[in-house]
Amino acid sequence: MRKKDGKWFYLFISPWLIGFLGLTLGPILFSIYMSFTNWDLFQTPEFIGFDNYKTLLTDDPLFWKSVGNTFFYALISIPLGMSISLWIAYYLNKKIKGITFFRILFYLPSVVPVVASSLLFIHLLAPTEGLINKALSIFGIPGPAWLLDPNWVKPALILMSLWGVGGGVVLLLAGMKGIPQELYEAAAIDGAKSTQSFFHITFPMLTPVIFFNLVTGMIGALQTFAQVFIVTAGGPDNASQMVVPYLFQNAFQFYKMGYASAIAWVLFIIIMALTLVVFRSSALWVHYEEGKANE
Repeated sequence: MRKKDGKWFYLFISPWLIGFLGLTLGPILFSIYMSFTNWDLFQTPEFIGFDNYKTLLTDDPLFWKSVGNTFFYALISIPLGMSISLWIAYYLNKKIKGITFFRILFYLPSVVPVVASSLLFIHLLAPTEGLINKALSIFGIPGPAWLLDPNWVKPALILMSLWGVGGGVVLLLAGMKGIPQELYEAAAIDGAKSTQSFFHITFPMLTPVIFFNLVTGMIGALQTFAQVFIVTAGGPDNASQMVVPYLFQNAFQFYKMGYASAIAWVLFIIIMALTLVVFRSSALWVHYEEGKANE
């Protein structure tokens, strides 16, 4: 019976297993090998050892510029997005008539396809006809040429990233719903104000959700592609070029697949290292329920 059950087990997981081996593990191993070759998609790959990595790390200023742009984008957009999502979730947790409508309203942008939202922001950020600059002109503020000015293109992309904070809001709101009301009642009896209750009850109890949003947000920000590819194409003057669009450019515009594979693996190492740092630091600031912590 055990042998028979084992055969049925492998039969039922075979679609997933075949997909994993053929579409995930296979390409991963293939890209590792490709990163040590010179391959243009049309001719036989030529093994060149660590030359791609050497060129990438020591003789490619555009790669390091794209890394700098990516880190600038991530270091500002992640804390800003998480702060705004926490602020929105706090007020959406209030018991107010019609609050469900506002919860849906704030969540809807996060399910809009990135291509559609990118095209929307191209029009919103237009220098003369864009709604954002028109709104600024009402207050006598001359709006910048957001997507055409090297000094403003990255802030424009950061502004665009705030469009999708609704996903984080939903998770934080769910976390707030799980906080026992007895804690707030006890704090109120002790004379705690709403601000004190937030920083001593709400925020510590939400740190597991904040930790999850931080990790996923960091991984997503460091892999930003569609917004840059559609809205700016890395311009002007590579001021908005980021690592993944640069990888795509090398792979499918310059046909340097080996070099693009090396970029992918350097990015993987960067993301892995930063993720490990965040996980190691979580013991200092992430607070779990006592029962779960003991487990």
